[in-house]
Amino acid sequence: MGAAKNNNWAILEAEGGRGNDDASSSQIPYSSSVVDTSLPLPLMIPRIIELCKDLFSNWRELDDSLFSVERVSGGITNLLLKVSVKEEEEDKESSITVRLYGPNTDYVINRQRELQAIKYLSAAGFGAKLLGGFGNGMVQSFIKARTLAPSDMRQPKIAAEVAKELGKFHKVNIPGPKEPQLWVDILKFFEKASTLAFEEPDRQKLFDTISFEELYKEIIELREFTGLLNAPVVFAHNDLLSGNLMLNEDEERLYLIDFEYGSYNYRGFDIGNHFNEYAGYDCDYTFYPTKEEQYHFIKHYLQPDKPDEVSVGEVESVFIETDAYKLASHLYWAVWAIIQARMSPIEFDYLGYFFLRYNEYKKQKPLTFSLVTSHLSASV
Repeated sequence: MGAAKNNNWAILEAEGGRGNDDASSSQIPYSSSVVDTSLPLPLMIPRIIELCKDLFSNWRELDDSLFSVERVSGGITNLLLKVSVKEEEEDKESSITVRLYGPNTDYVINRQRELQAIKYLSAAGFGAKLLGGFGNGMVQSFIKARTLAPSDMRQPKIAAEVAKELGKFHKVNIPGPKEPQLWVDILKFFEKASTLAFEEPDRQKLFDTISFEELYKEIIELREFTGLLNAPVVFAHNDLLSGNLMLNEDEERLYLIDFEYGSYNYRGFDIGNHFNEYAGYDCDYTFYPTKEEQYHFIKHYLQPDKPDEVSVGEVESVFIETDAYKLASHLYWAVWAIIQARMSPIEFDYLGYFFLRYNEYKKQKPLTFSLVTSHLSASV
């Protein structure tokens, strides 16, 4: 095992060691190894095997030929690998997931916050179990399920299941400060994004077309406007896109995974952000759920066992809240994308993504402001 622990892991272990609850992480192994994510998979495999042997003592004496490593997925921030091991004596195969953080993701992800939350979420039955950590990633149990596509989320049965799981997720108590982090995070992103410079002239030219003065005014105005709603604060996933939902169809079990962006936040943001993700990375908002589809989701979120017994007033209230915070979701990921455009080595048009999200924000803003204002006037 590596001698030195990174600060986040050391803090997590110290906190986990204070009590004897099931969420304690004090027994979770840690290696100081760092895996070079720029390597092609064939060159990365020996390093992954070495890492696994370093973390798990019962695998140390196994021959490398008993390990197989394959890429499961790679979003636009992480690389996920499935490691399978044939354990000779027992003639069985075990599988784990190795998650490698994308380079420079610490600019937009609070790893300490993620690690503190993951043990409690895991104990509550969410996501994969945390098995170990290393310099630039973590090892988790392997979930036998398929990752959803954006089109899956529109299916009424799946939408109801997502709503039900999200409702349970929002009830998990994560120790620590309970203040919503939405505007704190957006303003941190803004501060970093507004001071960037690009090496490529074309990208710098496109970056220069962004009015940060206008963007800042929009952030502050929306913060004040959504504040009128007094939306409930929950521990939110904050990144509930199709890639973070997995379904085992044989067992009819849905999993919420990857809590990198998890924090205490406004309930409406988590639901509105999820609805925005129906559009996928292409940002085709013709796929944004209809009012009927949103009502279906909200009813199952509020009362999964008896969705038809939820009052119209309750559903409408969450619908309005969600509609307001979907705008915040556009601003959050728009500003995030500017930072990624400069920092991420992943080939993705992040600057283009900024404009897609920001333009949709501007398109939806007058409609949402009108809807929310009418609702607030009627409820006085």
